[in-house]
Amino acid sequence: MTVHDAATPVVPVSAEMRRAKVRAATDHTTVGLVDTTPDGRVTIACACGMQLTNGPTWTLDEHIRLHRAEARFLALSAVAPPGIPRLVAAHVVAGEVTDPLS
Repeated sequence: MTVHDAATPVVPVSAEMRRAKVRAATDHTTVGLVDTTPDGRVTIACACGMQLTNGPTWTLDEHIRLHRAEARFLALSAVAPPGIPRLVAAHVVAGEVTDPLS
């Protein structure tokens, strides 16, 4: 039997997870222009209201990439089907740390 047999239906990615990923991407886009502060740091605003910046050991690009990845993780974690095996045992939903396996 192959995955294409009628007895083994192919289940697409859930619409809810797809919407969560798109929402995270649109809610966390950079806004405006890069600004240089008097102390030499570079910053740019995110649509969520957070100011993204470089630091002593990271670049602005690294902060943007991490911010978007964390936003995507939180959005997908919030709508992930119960019981799905997880790499990260605890996650934050609405400011509270929860265990998705409980």
